[in-house]
Amino acid sequence: MFDPVTASLAVLSPGVGGQSAVTVVPAAGDLRLIPLPGKATALTGDREGTVYASTRGGYFRVDLRAGTASQVEVEGQHDTDFTAIARRADGKLVLGSADGAVYTLSSDTAVGGSVKIFARVDALVAQGNTTFVLDRGQTSVTTISASGTDADHALRAGEGATTMAADSAGRVLVADTRGDELLVFGSDPLILRQRYPVRDAPYGLAGSSKLAWVSQTAINSVVGYDLATGIPVEKVRYRTVQQPNSLAFDEASGTLYVVSGSGAGVQVIAGAAEVR
Repeated sequence: MFDPVTASLAVLSPGVGGQSAVTVVPAAGDLRLIPLPGKATALTGDREGTVYASTRGGYFRVDLRAGTASQVEVEGQHDTDFTAIARRADGKLVLGSADGAVYTLSSDTAVGGSVKIFARVDALVAQGNTTFVLDRGQTSVTTISASGTDADHALRAGEGATTMAADSAGRVLVADTRGDELLVFGSDPLILRQRYPVRDAPYGLAGSSKLAWVSQTAINSVVGYDLATGIPVEKVRYRTVQQPNSLAFDEASGTLYVVSGSGAGVQVIAGAAEVR
């Protein structure tokens, strides 16, 4: 994920000894590695210099400026395998688990509400105080109420949805990798607004104010689509590093970051949204 306050990219990856690490990629200067005190599964942030990584029993709080990480245990969830994490507009963290539950925290450590109806929680994003849940097993997208105690709406997401991202226009993007499609959901209420074919195993996603970014992992490419009309329109396309699994976008500089899932590194595309 990209943190605008520190103007840096935070990348979650395996560390040493079975633990994880966050690599900080600044706009200028050397990379910094922040070891985590355990194994992490997913990453979110407050866009103000702090990122959070889900782990068994709770989450890690990572200070990007100080280069430090601490573990926070969620009360009563010592053995829960947390697989996903998101931060709502009100600052509350939401955690998803391998056994299909979503926990909305009322404080740093206390659970304020939970919903357990999923096969597994594979990804979480937030629009305002509404949480979106991606369940790959059921290939579905579900919204969780602001109270964290109810599932408001649910829709099937293509033939095999794998990843999800939110954008600044209130939309939620979903990659249907098996069905070779980009799905665009409206958030209030949950509705499938656009459905567009994207060949060659779409996977990585990032939203921005101008374009929706989708990677094609079968051919190592990334495409920027304009969603302003009823049909996504391709505006730019780039070749990428091998296995472009993760994307992030810096609105201030117009830089797109492409992170390899096979260890091929991070590709930095400056002025990515400019039509060439």
